[in-house]
Amino acid sequence: MDGIQARLSDSLQHRWTALLWRGIIAIAIGLLVWSRPGISLKLLILAFGLWALVDGLVNCWLAFEDRPEKSWGWMLLDGIIGIVIGLIALARPGATALGLLFLIATWAVLRGILEIVVAISLRKELAGEWRLLLAGALSIVFGAIVFARPGAGLLAVIWIIGFYAVLYGIMLVMLAFKAKNLGKGLAAGV
Repeated sequence: MDGIQARLSDSLQHRWTALLWRGIIAIAIGLLVWSRPGISLKLLILAFGLWALVDGLVNCWLAFEDRPEKSWGWMLLDGIIGIVIGLIALARPGATALGLLFLIATWAVLRGILEIVVAISLRKELAGEWRLLLAGALSIVFGAIVFARPGAGLLAVIWIIGFYAVLYGIMLVMLAFKAKNLGKGLAAGV
């Protein structure tokens, strides 16, 4: 196994759990939103803020670990955007529903664009990058829907947020298992 394959194998075997946990957390948030549609706006803002903050911190950490790789800068930018949006949401929990909707929509669109860029840059290194590409496309579609229909009732938006979180989480879980299996396959090719 050459040096690049060994690094990729090691990276995939150790990082697939981060993808898995991000996916599980997204699914859990989506299911929580569906099961408690009467959740207050303040709790929704706090949950979103924590999710974006933790997700951003994880992406920054992973980016610094991947500094020699060519796509680390995009992952770092994705992480920084998540941290900033998360901190804004946590610092201003009394923001209006419309402000929250635009905040979430902006984050989703920016994140989707960055995920598509990362998926395209990894297309030669990782089979099945379509999962990340699809997750990015879902983020952009979700953001566009929220921008187009800000006046739709909060309950409808909560359902959309839950749907987005569950679908996004499923894509990340699928990608995690693909990364785990690819890492094992590369390691077995020794």
